Amino acid sequence: MHFASDNAAGIAPAILAAIGRANDGFALGYGEDAITKRLERRLAEIFEHELAAFLVPTGTAANALALAHIAPPWGAVLCHEECHLATDECGAPEFFGGGLKLIALAGEACKIPAATLEAALKRLPWGGPHHVTAAALSLTQATEAGTLYAPDEMRRLAELAHAKNMLVHVDGARFANALVRQNLAPAAASWKLGVDVLSFGATKGGALAAEAVLVFDPARAAGLAERRKRGGHLLSKHRFLAAQLEAYLTDDLWLTLARHANAMADLLAARLAAAGCSALWPVEANEVFVKFSHDLDRRLRQAGASYHPWATDSLRAGVALGSDEVLVRLVTSFATRAEDVEEFVDVVRRHSGSRKAAVRNP
Repeated sequence: MHFASDNAAGIAPAILAAIGRANDGFALGYGEDAITKRLERRLAEIFEHELAAFLVPTGTAANALALAHIAPPWGAVLCHEECHLATDECGAPEFFGGGLKLIALAGEACKIPAATLEAALKRLPWGGPHHVTAAALSLTQATEAGTLYAPDEMRRLAELAHAKNMLVHVDGARFANALVRQNLAPAAASWKLGVDVLSFGATKGGALAAEAVLVFDPARAAGLAERRKRGGHLLSKHRFLAAQLEAYLTDDLWLTLARHANAMADLLAARLAAAGCSALWPVEANEVFVKFSHDLDRRLRQAGASYHPWATDSLRAGVALGSDEVLVRLVTSFATRAEDVEEFVDVVRRHSGSRKAAVRNP
C-alpha cells in the first residue's frame, strides 16, 4: 500500500536493463557517446521539431537551469503559488538564476487562470531600473493537484506571456501522465501550444534519475551547455542518463507506464468514492486527493499504508477541512498493483463499517 509518491517506486525493468547494457565496454564522456547522440535524434523525432536537449539527473536541476537560462537575474518568473519550483526546490531557481524573482499567482486546483495572469501582467509594475522584468511563465503539467491544463488553457496562457515578450516553461515531471490522459502527441502538448522550454521528466515515470531540458528553438539554447556544467550537472558518465531516457522512449514504454499509473489512480479514486471518500479535485493524472478522518488516517498507517498529508489553498469554493479531518495525497505509479488498491480501500471500508455499527449500537 505504497502511495507516498511515484518516486518511491523502483526502476522499470526495461530501463534497469538498459543501464546494464550501457555498462559494457567504454564510451566517451560528457555526452559525446553514441547513446546520447541517438537519444537527441529520437527526441527531435518524437516532438516533431528541431530541439536542443540537455540531460540532467534531477527535476530540480532541470527546472532551475531552464529558468535561469530564460530569465535574467533582474527577471521575474510567474508561477502558481503551490507549484514545485516555488515550494519544494529550496530556492534553486533563484540560486541558479542569480537572484531572479518568483512571483506566485493563486488559482484553484493548482492551475493559473488566464484572467489571473492577465490581471497580474496589467497590474504589477514591470521593467525599468526599479522593477523586475516579466521574463517567463512557468506552468506545471500535470499540476501539484494532479490536474491538467487543457490545450486551450495552455495556449491562451502562452499567448498572454508571449504578448509580454515572456518565454513559457513547463515543468513536465509528470508530462507522460498528462499526455496519455489528454491523448495528445508530444508536439501537440508542447511547442504547438506555445511552450518554449520543457523540463521533460522520466524519474517519476520509471527511470532511476533522468530528466531533460528541451529547448524548442536551438538558437535560444546557446550557453546552456556551459550553464549546466557550471552548475555541476553535467555528468561525466553521461551515457547512463541517456540510456535511461532511450529505454524510456523505446516502443512507447513511457506512455505504457504512464497509462498504468493513471489507470491505478482511476481505480483508487473510484473505489474510495464508493467507500464514501470522493476525490477533492478531478483525477486527471496519477494523484488522488481525499479527506480522511484522523481515526481513519491512524488505522491506515497502522495497517502499513504509506502516503503524505497535504496542505493547500487551492480547494474549490465551499470545500473545507473539518477539525477532525486531514487532506492526504495518494500517488500511483507504474509499479502500483490493483491488489494494493483493493487492500488499501478494504481498510477504509472496514473503518466505515465499524463506524456505522457504532452509530447503530451506541
